[in-house]
Amino acid sequence: MSLMERMAKAGSIKAGSLNDSVLFNDKDFVQTNVPIINVAASGRLDGGLSSGLLVIAGPSKHFKSNLGLIGVSAYMKKYPDAICLFYDSEFGITPEYIAANGIDGDRVMHIPIMHIEELKFDIAKRLDEIKRGDKVVIFIDSVGNLASKKEVEDALNEKAVADMTRAKALKSLFRIVTPHLTTKDIPCIVVNHTYMEQGMFPKAIVSGGTGIYYSANAIWIIGRSQEKDSDGIQGYNFTINIEKSRFVKEKSKMTFQVMFDSGVSKWSGLLDAALESGHVIKPKNGWYQRVLEDGEMDEKNYREKDTNTKDFWMPILTQESFQEWIKQRYQLTGHVMIEEEDEE
Repeated sequence: MSLMERMAKAGSIKAGSLNDSVLFNDKDFVQTNVPIINVAASGRLDGGLSSGLLVIAGPSKHFKSNLGLIGVSAYMKKYPDAICLFYDSEFGITPEYIAANGIDGDRVMHIPIMHIEELKFDIAKRLDEIKRGDKVVIFIDSVGNLASKKEVEDALNEKAVADMTRAKALKSLFRIVTPHLTTKDIPCIVVNHTYMEQGMFPKAIVSGGTGIYYSANAIWIIGRSQEKDSDGIQGYNFTINIEKSRFVKEKSKMTFQVMFDSGVSKWSGLLDAALESGHVIKPKNGWYQRVLEDGEMDEKNYREKDTNTKDFWMPILTQESFQEWIKQRYQLTGHVMIEEEDEE
């Protein structure tokens, strides 16, 4: 019996070779129907949502809840027997809102929460009941304005004192949750808020203290700009800023478009990437042309509005060269950390 086999038998916790661990080798990726969101989640066009904690943070009206529901919808479509545990502190998502995102409300367990400790105690009990192989996605909307139990009790007792427990309570919550998410292959999407730090060059900070940063597999900070035409604002361009990720290079940015009359533009965000990679060129101002397999040029030129179609993008997305470029551009890779020197 080898030393590894002896050590595997000696402990009280089931163990084995790292290379054979299901925690790394059976990683599940769930594709959304928006390719650029898959890239933001995994660094791959064919990747997507995975187990662990995804924090979507940003100011009010920055599409955070909708972005979370895109992930929930993709998971529940991939697994028809899956359920969603929806922890709700803001009560802005209605059954109609859920249905509009293609989610069956009968498979969503709605759990209203009043403070952080209530969330912590309830989610710990439910996670303990879940077994690996159970198909569950957790959605928390949101922790941004969720009070601590002490803050609630102080208000009831008319105590006007600063609450110093909230960050500790959140840190405890995510310390408890994180191991379950990984070992049981459960994705958890958390909506959060940001605030601007003070200083000459302020930047957005995710609220809630360091516990969220330590526990999260990925943190997205959402930015927004207006999409206008001669008639005024027609929608918004939302930018996913990768604040932290175990799969994607930090500080990467991906943009997608949401229009008032048509919702999420499925193919948005790809044009900038294809222009950078050389798979789309601009033969003249305001026009775009595809570069097809083997470097052949598409005979047709397109206006920008005409590029937002499946017919335009599928010949590009199916090219191995474009898929590989996306990985090289955005995905974290396992490069050798220290190169061995050749002996003379």
